[in-house]
Order: sequence, then structure tokens, then C-alpha cells
Amino acid sequence: MLEVKNDNLTIVSNPIVNQSLCTMRDKNTDTQGVRLAARKLTRILLYEATKNLPQKDIEIETPVAKCTTKTINDDITIIISPILRAGLIFTDEAVDILPQATIRHIGMYRDEKTLKPVWYYNKVPMPVHNPSKYYVFITDPMLATGNSLKEAIRLYVSKGIPQENICCVCMISAPTGIDAVFSEFRDVKLIVASVDSHLNERGYIVPGMGDAGDRIFNT
Repeated sequence: MLEVKNDNLTIVSNPIVNQSLCTMRDKNTDTQGVRLAARKLTRILLYEATKNLPQKDIEIETPVAKCTTKTINDDITIIISPILRAGLIFTDEAVDILPQATIRHIGMYRDEKTLKPVWYYNKVPMPVHNPSKYYVFITDPMLATGNSLKEAIRLYVSKGIPQENICCVCMISAPTGIDAVFSEFRDVKLIVASVDSHLNERGYIVPGMGDAGDRIFNT
């Protein structure tokens, strides 16, 4: 696979990630197999993505003794923002890891002729009183052209949330999409499991896994 270098790009690679990707890519894997592999992979990616969450020291008492330990700050707002429909595969894992998070869905589909995103659902319009206290995780399995992801990022940046507090989590990406995101939003963080070769004439990632939504939801 082609490697793209950027300080804010993290490519997560280990045997479990590789095995999950192998299962998802294989055209002979059924829907249940794709879902299980995708959920396993999303958990690993989300662990990496949440490294930027601020922590604080608290004192607790174990069954043995008192101790000082770390936990996530409780004065921040955490938002998980899946791009419908394929991004939903991240949601169950995300709420298990971060039960305090708010889920705000973003609905877009890609016009197959122009490859531009078309909006159909938006749960992001909300008041933001202290933008620096917001941490946003935008999830979408495939980063192809980058157009949908840029639209989603733009929503949160327009509310004053610092780019440094926005993390995009994708499974499979293409250099075109990565470059498109960073050309406009240099300071967002991008977590991916793979950077594939290129996009074909239809805007699909090669080798990719086909249409992630279709394979995850058996449509």
C-alpha cells in the first residue's frame, strides 16, 4: 500500500488490524463476517483516536489501598459523529468505550456523477458555549475523495471548535482523500488502518473493499 506522510496522520498497523482488513476486503466474506471484522477494527482505531483526550488525577480507594490515578476530564464534551450510513458501524463500539459521549449523526450520500456529497440529515446544529472544551470524533469507514469528510469537519470548525480537537477515524483511505482533507484542515487528526493505492474512475478506493455501506448492511 502507498504510504502518505503527514504529522497529523496516524496509520494504525498490527496483526489484528491486518487480519480484520483482510477479512473485510475479501469479496467472499459475507455480511456477518464484514461486520464482525469492522467492529473489531473500529475499536482498535478508536483507542488510538482517543489518546488526545485530556485527563486529570483523582484519588480513589481500591480494595487494598488508596491511590492516585488518572481518568478522562469530566468538564469536556465528547462528540461521536458518524457519517451515515456506513459510519454507523463505529457507533456501538464508541458508546462502549466512551459512554459519556454524545452521538450526532451526519447524513450524506455521494452523487455518482459529480462525486460530491449531497446532504440529507444533520444533527450537528447545537449551541457551543466553550469550543475549546469540545472533542469531536468523525467516523467514516472509507476516505476516498475526502469531500464528505471535509463537509463534516467544516460543520464543527464553523462553530469555533479547534481543528486540533477534531479527529477523523477511517478504516481504508486513499492519498487523494488524505491530501484533500489536509489541504483545507491542516490541524485535524486523521486515524486510518490503511492507505491504499488510488481511486478508480468511479471514485472507489483501489483495492479497497467495494462499497462499505453495501457490504456492512447487506444491500
